[in-house]
Amino acid sequence: MSATAAPNGEVKYKIGNERLVRVTETAARKLISLLQKQGRAQGALRVAVIGGGCSGLQYKMDLVDGPANRDIMVESANVRVVVDPKSALFVSGSVLDFSEDLQKGGFKVTNPNAVAHCSCGESFSA
Repeated sequence: MSATAAPNGEVKYKIGNERLVRVTETAARKLISLLQKQGRAQGALRVAVIGGGCSGLQYKMDLVDGPANRDIMVESANVRVVVDPKSALFVSGSVLDFSEDLQKGGFKVTNPNAVAHCSCGESFSA
C-alpha cells in the first residue's frame, strides 16, 4: 500500500489492492447503478466490520463520497471500496458479490478470515 499525499488538510488515505477486497463484475454493476442514482458517480462503497450479530461481528456497508482519513481505498472492477484500518484486519482477502435472490439477495462478502458463520448469514467470527 502506498500513502497518498494530503496537502492543505485534505483527506489522508492509503491505496490498497485486490488482496484486501475484490469486487465481482455483478457487484460492480449494481454498485455503479446505486452510486449514479444517488448522484455520487465518483463515490465509493464503505465496508466496515462492527461488533454485533449472533456470531460476534457483522458487516456494515454504506455509499460514501470517498475515503475518510486513514481509510484504505481499493479500486476493483472499476469501482472504489473504502475500508477503515481496523475493519481491514477482518476483511483482508474478501470478495464482494451481489445476488438478486429474493430471499437472500443483496451484497455478500465471502471472507476467508471468518471461522464461524451464523445461520442467517449476516454475521461471523474471526
